[in-house]
Amino acid sequence: MTPNLHLWLIPVLPLVGAAINGLFGKKFSRQAVAGVALCFSGAALIKVLTVAFTFSSLAKPHVEFLAPWIRSGNFQADFSFYLDQLSLVMLLVVTGVGFLIHIYSVGYIWEEGGFYRFFAYLNLFMFFMLTLVLASNYLLMFIGWEGVGLASYLLIGFWFTKDSAASAGKKAFIVNRIGDFGFLLALFLLIKHFGSLNFDQVFSSISPLSAETGGAGLLTAIGLLLMVGAAGKSAQIPLYVWLPDAMEGPTPVSALIHAATMVTAGVYMVSRSHVIFERAPMALTVVAIVGTLTALFAATIGITQTDIKKVLAYSTVSQLGYMFIACGVGAFSAAVFHLMTHAFFKGLLFLAAGSVIHAVSGEQDMRQMGGLRTKIPWTFWTMTIATFAIAGIPPFAGFFSKDEILWRAYQSSWVYWAIGLFTAFLTSFYMFRLWFMTFFGTYRGTAEDTHGDSSHGPDHGHGHGHGGIHESPWVMVGPLVVLAVLSVTGGWIGVPGSLGGDNRFEKFLSPVFHSSIAASGAESHGVATPPEKETESPEPQASHSKELIFTGISVFAGIFGFLLAWQLYYRDPQLPQKIAASLGGLYEAVVHKYYIDELYATLFVKPLIAGSALILWHGIDQNVIDASLDNSAHGANQVSDSARHMQSGNLRSYAGWVAAGAAAVIVYMIWTGTR
Repeated sequence: MTPNLHLWLIPVLPLVGAAINGLFGKKFSRQAVAGVALCFSGAALIKVLTVAFTFSSLAKPHVEFLAPWIRSGNFQADFSFYLDQLSLVMLLVVTGVGFLIHIYSVGYIWEEGGFYRFFAYLNLFMFFMLTLVLASNYLLMFIGWEGVGLASYLLIGFWFTKDSAASAGKKAFIVNRIGDFGFLLALFLLIKHFGSLNFDQVFSSISPLSAETGGAGLLTAIGLLLMVGAAGKSAQIPLYVWLPDAMEGPTPVSALIHAATMVTAGVYMVSRSHVIFERAPMALTVVAIVGTLTALFAATIGITQTDIKKVLAYSTVSQLGYMFIACGVGAFSAAVFHLMTHAFFKGLLFLAAGSVIHAVSGEQDMRQMGGLRTKIPWTFWTMTIATFAIAGIPPFAGFFSKDEILWRAYQSSWVYWAIGLFTAFLTSFYMFRLWFMTFFGTYRGTAEDTHGDSSHGPDHGHGHGHGGIHESPWVMVGPLVVLAVLSVTGGWIGVPGSLGGDNRFEKFLSPVFHSSIAASGAESHGVATPPEKETESPEPQASHSKELIFTGISVFAGIFGFLLAWQLYYRDPQLPQKIAASLGGLYEAVVHKYYIDELYATLFVKPLIAGSALILWHGIDQNVIDASLDNSAHGANQVSDSARHMQSGNLRSYAGWVAAGAAAVIVYMIWTGTR
């Protein structure tokens, strides 16, 4: 008998926390609000851990029916949850990293207004994200998908009195709706042609189909539309523009939503839909191309940014591109592997950046920092670990997942590999640029140095209560240390055979991504054989040797990025200005992010606003709605004015009207009687 794990408790627990703080938190003390938020998010993590411990004894996938939902003819969609290796990994990432960020937020947001509101939104986000991950059908996934968009809007615009934050929240919401339109169209096609949105039914119907090698077909259309949805949520070209602006939200929001969880929803959705994509080589090629271009494009912008959070924002866009490269070449387990390690080191980078901002009283410009390594040592060492991890330096977590993606990309196309390798170099360069500008040299800011005064309690939030440079309180430093440990060791579960391991992570996910695409001949059309197929038998020693060579090349790219950043931002810090001046317009274009926002404003935003003003406001609102109401009111006024003049107060006039009325009645009676 299949055990009932009560999976519904996992998303419901944070929902209860959101409801309690949202409805009653205004009356609670800050300690009580924090206690509620941490209690319910921590309980969700404990529940996930208990599920993980019993996972090996379950039939996979494990489906738990909760309640009937929609019945229409042969179509059926229920409230039911779906647990397999992929969803378990996502649950651990969302609840684990999410709980650490909740703890960090207690210190960071302590003195901010709307303390209870922030934690209600944070818990609400976790509810929707967990619903998205656990859904057993696309419709329930879409509910979670839309929910995280709503929670993201609320959290990005948390400081809603700040125009830039409110605008960033609206921008994120609108751009995501564009992607969601594509997602919905894909769902309509699935319903029309397969009669279901349940994963098991859809995938079992598609599995016998051969790959669409002759060109675009139904599965290609579905795959491309799903990719549109994924591009919106995971900030890929051309829908990436919302994520850098989303840095207007509090730093814990950036860490949770825009590094560790929400932006990876698109990667998760594509990976979950691998059966569709494996049989649509053209769609897979589009995924790979979009991911490759996004990774390179965002990395080039990151090398010129001076806001510490903006650097990390474009880094996130670039790393998400890496994940889509992996998906596009059929290496779905490598994409999920990088998703997991990225959650560790990028979550740590954002939280450490928040600690830096906290230390220098809210400053975010790296040009106003420098020399902070001795003043905030815990932040420095944890951020150093994360920087080495994202740069792909062994033995840190990012090295293993990024190297796996590059190797799989090379097996599919040397073009993907070459661009990915150059992007890895750029990543290393701009991250060590951030590292040197923030922690080395002399301090260039204005905050008074009160080094040594680091005994602050949790009552000191972001940029409040201090006049000098200070280490963050332990409620903020603690999560940094835990994520630093994960950023070191998190990749060891995926050590490849070329380095003496057996890639246990890939083997763990192998049952999810098992596919017959190899038999359908998709390899001949530029789609790499799924990694799980390749691991069913030991790789030849020659292949290991070749992989080691490419591993060495990728490590060298990371080291070269470090050396270049050291030369430009430590040894000769005046040189970058000279190089920028010599590049002229090219440098200005990169600094202004290739003017993409301005281009979108010219092509889409301004015409839409002008069109809505002309057609909706002047044409419909004023000339139709307002005019009809105004004319009706004017007509009623004229009628009432005419009727008013009948009330003259003159008795002879009244008698005349009575006589005229009586005469009219008599004439009518005589005329009708005659007829």
